Amino acid sequence: MHYQLAPKSEDKIVRCIRGALLDVIIDLRPDSPTFKRHFKIELTPENRSMLYVPKGFAHGFMTVADDTEALYLTTEFYSPEHERGARWNDPQFGIEWPMAPTVISDKDRNQADFKPETHLR
Repeated sequence: MHYQLAPKSEDKIVRCIRGALLDVIIDLRPDSPTFKRHFKIELTPENRSMLYVPKGFAHGFMTVADDTEALYLTTEFYSPEHERGARWNDPQFGIEWPMAPTVISDKDRNQADFKPETHLR
């Protein structure tokens, strides 16, 4: 689950243009009534849905069909020094994924559980 801290926080719009993916966002705004709650949606070319990911939310997805392609629009450039992440299956978020990942990057595999005192600084 990825996000960037201010001043490089970003909004995103995500659309699936081939295949299918389960897209998930988590509210990481400490003062929000939905702090640490998630929302998920399946995106496909057929349903033509897009997901808006506001600043202050972590974002991640799992492909659920072969040859999946996604299109991203972001309001900020990638900034490694502002990048943060949390483990995709951190139990405090309660995300029910449709399956265990078969391919996952080392960076994503090694993310820590979310702790506001370290992840939001």
